[in-house]
Amino acid sequence: MKYLFLIYSREISPTAEERARCTAKSMALCQELNAKGQFRGASPLQPSATATSVRMRNGQHLVTAGPFAETTEQLGGYYLLDVPNLDEAIAIAARLPAAEQGTVEIRPVLSIEGLPADKNFATKEHHQKVMLICYDDEQAWDSAGQDVFHAAISEAVKMTHQLDAEGKFLTASPLHPVATATSVRVRDGKRIVTDGPFAETREVVGGYYLLVVKDTDEAIEIAARHPGLRYGGVEIRPVIELPPIT
Repeated sequence: MKYLFLIYSREISPTAEERARCTAKSMALCQELNAKGQFRGASPLQPSATATSVRMRNGQHLVTAGPFAETTEQLGGYYLLDVPNLDEAIAIAARLPAAEQGTVEIRPVLSIEGLPADKNFATKEHHQKVMLICYDDEQAWDSAGQDVFHAAISEAVKMTHQLDAEGKFLTASPLHPVATATSVRVRDGKRIVTDGPFAETREVVGGYYLLVVKDTDEAIEIAARHPGLRYGGVEIRPVIELPPIT
């Protein structure tokens, strides 16, 4: 089962020693998981100040600087893992350095047919990796009905193939509903596991795209084509590329 780990924490400036210790611990865990065949991807994101949000209002695209949601703890990175069950996912989340200072939200990935194969290639010169974080109003989608939802999924799959043909696609997937979320924190050495998402908000993370683009303008153009804008929005965040996991 694939799980997306969403890493939420306060955006503070760690010391060089703290950053090095956190990076070393995280990379060692990634290498361990890769050796077990469970690692599918991970990366920190640039600070939320670098975010660009795209919404649709009254049929017009609205582009704003900053994150989609104004919260004390912001999304700072992700892990994509393939593990047998939620219990193992929780055990791994509790080992992440971020769990000691913030929250790791675990979301099962919704498997759908027809997506292009995941890619993992080096970024071209003058290009950058970005994560498109798709926020959904689940109540609005429920009200719209399953036919509308499945039509939007088909439209999104078609878009991924267009992006793949253009050499921009790395990976993408919707997530299971937020009711399936599990949040993990570690405080004073004790693991705290709660059902539900990191934040109780109307619009929640419903899926993601990892892409290679020339610049933010190209990312905005792609985000504006996402069918989820009808009932939500898309936050664009530049990705901090990590060394290859071996």
